[in-house]
Amino acid sequence: MSFFTDARWGEALAHLSDYLGNHVRVSITALALGLVVSLPLAIVARNRPLARSVLLGIASVVQTVPGLALLALFYPLLLALASITFRWFGFGFSAFGFLPAVLALALYSMLPVLRNTITGLNGVDAELTEAAKGVGMTERQSLFSVELPLALPVIMAGIRTSAVWVIGTATLSTPIGQTSLGNYIFAGLQTQNWVFVLFGCIAAAVLALAVDQLLALIENGLRHRSQIRTALGGLGIAALIAATLVPNLARSSSTYVIGAKTFAEQYVLSALIAQRLHAAGFSASSRQGLGSNVIFEALAANDVDVYVDYSGTLWVNQFHRTDMLPREKLLGELKTILAKQNITLLGELGFENAYALIMPKARADALGIHSITDLASHAATLSIAGDYEFFSRSEWAALKQAYGLSFRTQRTMQPDFMYAAVASGEVDVIAGYTSDGLIAKYNLAVLDDPKHAIPPYDAIVLLSPKRAGDQALQAALKPLLGRVDIADMREANLRASSNGAASSPDAVARWLWDRIKKR
Repeated sequence: MSFFTDARWGEALAHLSDYLGNHVRVSITALALGLVVSLPLAIVARNRPLARSVLLGIASVVQTVPGLALLALFYPLLLALASITFRWFGFGFSAFGFLPAVLALALYSMLPVLRNTITGLNGVDAELTEAAKGVGMTERQSLFSVELPLALPVIMAGIRTSAVWVIGTATLSTPIGQTSLGNYIFAGLQTQNWVFVLFGCIAAAVLALAVDQLLALIENGLRHRSQIRTALGGLGIAALIAATLVPNLARSSSTYVIGAKTFAEQYVLSALIAQRLHAAGFSASSRQGLGSNVIFEALAANDVDVYVDYSGTLWVNQFHRTDMLPREKLLGELKTILAKQNITLLGELGFENAYALIMPKARADALGIHSITDLASHAATLSIAGDYEFFSRSEWAALKQAYGLSFRTQRTMQPDFMYAAVASGEVDVIAGYTSDGLIAKYNLAVLDDPKHAIPPYDAIVLLSPKRAGDQALQAALKPLLGRVDIADMREANLRASSNGAASSPDAVARWLWDRIKKR
């Protein structure tokens, strides 16, 4: 099948109105907020050298912070603020998705607007401002009647730059729960769906170029005093906003919101849950590509209704427990802890997806490495790779403490790429996942953990506080509990990481449900 006749193009197109509408909504709001803050600050600071230097310095520092980091930082800050407002004033707000994305992007938009506004105003010929004073204009009248109109083309150039930056950076808002064109890119990278990755990149680029050209038309109209060009540019911007937002506003809200983390298995499981809810007559939408802490806090705040987590992740990372209990006892204790936060542990799906140290079977056999104890004596000459979270997680600290591991180098990689990297010899060992189908595909060996440094990682279904008594939701999901075995999940993960229309999370979820029904 030709790449450009792949059925996944149709699937990508089906998501366009949702992703594009949300992308435009968050970008326009952030840009508007950035302008409302930046323009007055620039006007006030333009003739005050110290204030101007401080303002531009702060904006420049913000600009050096990576976009994803800036977006991620706002989530815990707003979460803490929401908790304080609820405790002190009796009301809270959602720190998930839209608000942190808008605030971070607004900060990111400020530098070009500040710089160009100050430059444009200070570049106005002094003789013209003197002439304005000479005819009796006040400073305010001179600003609005003489200086701003003359500086407007330069200011518009800054707004153009800001708009392109905001639209591009908005693709990174997916991990904090804001739907955007970045959903294509993050989902595509996790499932190796390069159609989605390309589609998302093209859509974001086309949107940025369209907005830039329409703003350029306005800028050109202002520069040449052409009301027609200015009006056409303004109408074009309005038409673009309407065309992208109206379909999104007309769509009815979903009954349930399903969360998913940042790897292929989570995309498949969220699709499986959505399909079971649709089969029961409910509407459902997904918030995908969320970090472990973000998704749990979103569930606790009722921003997400249901998602699949792992017992070990919650035990070690969320609740910072270091004691390693037997599986059943750990699950019972975990259920009690979650209940205190009004979160329902509905049940286990039936398989475990634990972290494990993995290396090529042939290499492991040649070195006589069958367990992490064996690995420890070779670690100083080997390199290791893990996902974005692993080396900051307590499981890694526990492994190092239990076995005295010290590798020559350690690298962070996108999860699916790790397996190809270790198979090709680019790295020697990876921190992979026991339910990953790529283990068999690349003939890799999972090393034993005789000291049980890594806790059990049963896949469990969690419900938000507001869904604790939702019998309809629980009835729709109970057919999944205890019915997904490790062999089927590995095969599902392998299918999801391959190419072709049958590898989409929806298609793999349908295959997995067929397997469940045959039990």
